[in-house]
Amino acid sequence: MRFWVTVIAFWLWSGIAFGQSEFLKPLLSSDWMIFRAQQNKLVPYLADFHDERQALYQWVSLDQYTNPKIEFAARKELCIFLDNRLVFTADSTARYTLDLSSYLKPGKKYLLSVWHPDQQPDYASFRVPQEPLATLNIKSDTAYKPLVRQPSMHRSALIFFMVVVGLIYGALRITFYTDFVSIFRWSSFIKLSTLEEGLLSKPIGNWSSILFVLAFSLSFSLLIVAIHTNLEDLALLNQLFTATQADLISKILLYSLIIFLFVLLKYLFLRLLGFIFGVGEMVLSQYREFLRTLLGMGIFLPFVLLLYLGWWASTPQFVYWIANVSITALLVFTMIRTFHTVSKKYSLKNLHLFSYLCATEVIPLMILLKLIVFV
Repeated sequence: MRFWVTVIAFWLWSGIAFGQSEFLKPLLSSDWMIFRAQQNKLVPYLADFHDERQALYQWVSLDQYTNPKIEFAARKELCIFLDNRLVFTADSTARYTLDLSSYLKPGKKYLLSVWHPDQQPDYASFRVPQEPLATLNIKSDTAYKPLVRQPSMHRSALIFFMVVVGLIYGALRITFYTDFVSIFRWSSFIKLSTLEEGLLSKPIGNWSSILFVLAFSLSFSLLIVAIHTNLEDLALLNQLFTATQADLISKILLYSLIIFLFVLLKYLFLRLLGFIFGVGEMVLSQYREFLRTLLGMGIFLPFVLLLYLGWWASTPQFVYWIANVSITALLVFTMIRTFHTVSKKYSLKNLHLFSYLCATEVIPLMILLKLIVFV
C-alpha cells in the first residue's frame, strides 16, 4: 500500500513539475496563405509553386495557453493587419517585437495579414518567443500577458565561450610570448617603430597571427550576440542567410567566422585597392596598424561582456548603451589610429591618397556601424 501511495505521489509531483516548465504555444504557425482572386478564397502559399506575393495571410486565435507576442524582421513600410485593421507599420528596416494582446480577444478568430507595398514580406522570420507558462488561471475576458523573457538562458553559453576566450589568450601568452607582447604591451602599442616587430612582422604569414585573430573574432562575436540575441536583428544578414532559427551557439560561430574572414580578407582588399590607386607601398603599414589596434583594443571586449551580463537585469538600457558605445569606440579608434599612422609616413595632402583611405577605412567603418550598432 505504501509503495502505491509513493508511486502516485511521485507521479503527481512529476506532472506538476513538468506542467510548470511548459511553454506557451505560438500564435503563428509556419503555414501562410495567399488570396486567389479568381476563386475569391485563401489558399496555402507554397514558395516553390507560387510567385512572390505582397500580402500573406494567416488565421490566429488567442487563449490562456497562447503567447500573443510575435518577433519578425521587417523592411521599411511593412504593415500588419488584424481583420483589415492596421495594427503595425515599420518605420525602418529592423527587427521588431509586437504584442497583439490588446487587439485580440480570447476565443475569437482573426485574420492576420502581412503586407509590403513593394516586395514580399520576410515571412520566414516571423516567430513567437517561447516563454514559460506563468499561470493557467485567467479570466476569459482578459487577454493573457506573458512575462518578459530574461536573457538568463543565454548566460551559460556566453560564460562558457568567455572561459574559452580566456584560455585561448592564456595559451597564446605562454606559447607566443613575443607576439603577445608586441600587441598587448602598452609601450609596444603606442610606438610607431614597433609596427615591424613580433606578430606584426608577418601579420598574416604565421599561425600565431591566425590564432590571435580567432581569439579576437570570438570575443567580438560574443558581445555582438549579447546585444543582438536574434540573428535577424541585422537587416542585411537576414537577407543573406536563411538560418533565422539558429540557436545561440550557431550565432556565435557564424559571427566569429564573419569577423575572422573580414579581418583576413581586408589585407587582400587593401592590396587590390592599393594596386588600383597606385599606393601599394603603404598597404602593409596600413594593415599592420589596423591589426595592432584592433587586436589591442579587443582585449577589453570580454570585460565589457562581463559588465553586460552582470548589470543587464538591473539596468538593461544603460548596459546596452555601454556595449554599443564600446563597439563603436573600438571601430572608430581603429580607423583614426590607422589614419594617424599612415599620415606620419605619407603625406595626406594628396587628394588621391586621401580618397584611397576613405575607400578602405571610412566606408567599411560606416557599413559595420550600420550593421552592428545602428540597426
